[in-house]
Amino acid sequence: MTAIPLRSLRVGPVALRLRPRVLVSCLALAVLVLAALTACLIVGDYSIPLRRIPAALFGSGERLDVFFVRDVRLPRALTAALVGAALGTAGAVFQSLSRNPLGSPDIIGFTAGASTGAVLTILVVGGGMLSTALGAMLGGVGTAVLVYLLALRRGVQGYRLILVGIGISAMLGAVTHYLITRAELTDALSAQVWLVGTLNSREWPHVAAVGIGCAVLIPFLLRLGAQLRLMEMGEDTARALGVATQRTQTLALLAASALTGIAIAVSGPIAFVALAAPQLARRLTRADGTTLVASALMGAALLLCSDLVALRLLAPVQLPVGVVTTVVGGTYLVWLLYAEWRSGRA
Repeated sequence: MTAIPLRSLRVGPVALRLRPRVLVSCLALAVLVLAALTACLIVGDYSIPLRRIPAALFGSGERLDVFFVRDVRLPRALTAALVGAALGTAGAVFQSLSRNPLGSPDIIGFTAGASTGAVLTILVVGGGMLSTALGAMLGGVGTAVLVYLLALRRGVQGYRLILVGIGISAMLGAVTHYLITRAELTDALSAQVWLVGTLNSREWPHVAAVGIGCAVLIPFLLRLGAQLRLMEMGEDTARALGVATQRTQTLALLAASALTGIAIAVSGPIAFVALAAPQLARRLTRADGTTLVASALMGAALLLCSDLVALRLLAPVQLPVGVVTTVVGGTYLVWLLYAEWRSGRA
């Protein structure tokens, strides 16, 4: 039987392998993202027909249409898509490095680090969006470095990384809750709402912040994609094939942690997207390794669809999107743990 050759697409230093199923799956996910984004512009207490959306986007429609589409709904929808893509990509990198489906920022503790950094900035420094974003990013990267150093012993093993991360996450969670108990009531309530994860009242500066982070860090991680796939076969095999494993681990960990920190700074710690998106993408594409592009698209689709549910489930009350992702993601986590137990890997 003749093997079907794999084709590749190169854009500058980034090379992507093209396989028919992966390509079709990515196109289907892109269509789903576009459809969900369009639905976010249409639905609401003030419903706008699809035929009036293009005019509103270009500013030539009715005044209310332009206001709701361009100033209210589009920034929120783009923030959801970009945050979902960032979390999906970061989750895929963490799962690749740990070679474990539980290896996501939520489980390993990087989300807790970013949350602690952001809450510390909000309650102690009293900073705005920029300083909160910087605090979240520094908290996430600092936690990543700490977990990496504590788990480092003749290379980083998946379960060691996860166990160390769970311990660090528990300690950081205690610090975060202590800070909230010592804060003024209004500041504590603000921080608590942020900790749930929400996309309410997101504006163009939020889109710009997470957009710049994705534009810089996702292409960098795509460039490391081939090396990450080789490392999934084992560090010894990767070294034999010429991969600088320690350097690749460090660069990928720092970039994915920074990406997580930026996403969390904009939307709060939205749970389980980084855990579920890479696994669902891998099952959809039936890929045997890291699928960063599919994971990014899956993350964007999951968060956009979750935000639609959060908007309309109890309308006119708007739920924080983190509530929806926690319910869906918690169910998925239980199923994943059960599947791991049935397969003998847990």
